[in-house]
Amino acid sequence: MKTDALAIQAERRILLIRKHRVILDSDLATLYGVETRALKQAVRRNANRFPADFMFELAREEMQGLVSQNVIPGLGKLGGAKPMAFTEQGVAMLSSVLRSPRAVQVNISIMRAFVRLRELLLTNAELARKLAELEMKYDSQFKIVFDAIRQLMAPPAPTSKPEIGFHVKEETIPYRVKRTKTKWA
Repeated sequence: MKTDALAIQAERRILLIRKHRVILDSDLATLYGVETRALKQAVRRNANRFPADFMFELAREEMQGLVSQNVIPGLGKLGGAKPMAFTEQGVAMLSSVLRSPRAVQVNISIMRAFVRLRELLLTNAELARKLAELEMKYDSQFKIVFDAIRQLMAPPAPTSKPEIGFHVKEETIPYRVKRTKTKWA
């Protein structure tokens, strides 16, 4: 199945909060092309469609954690509205609340992203199980190989962000100023 650009954007916005894979309201609003305020208003008007396993508001500690990871912008003294987190079912329910043609396309892409993520997790779990079976079957002479494979399977460590701005990467050249005699001296 060919993944479209919208599904890839959605995949990047899926977070793990409270052991649920979710997308935050601000990210959904961006994908849907609406203001976050309008999305929240539509959800509140249809609160009966969003039980706790479909959507939940973040606690202050969760908000602080996301701010420290630069997932959401700084919230000052954490005042204002709390971000809403939507599970896969909550995103599907949004399609009945937001009825624009763009909302339908975005929902399809988000559902594809959730399915693809689920498939990747299952594949990785199956691979880990098979690796454990092989390790038990063979003796310790292959331990190095198994350790190397585990390192490849592990998620990449977070990298430091590159510096932003213009940097001159050349040696400084002393500029010489040729002095000339002036008529007034």
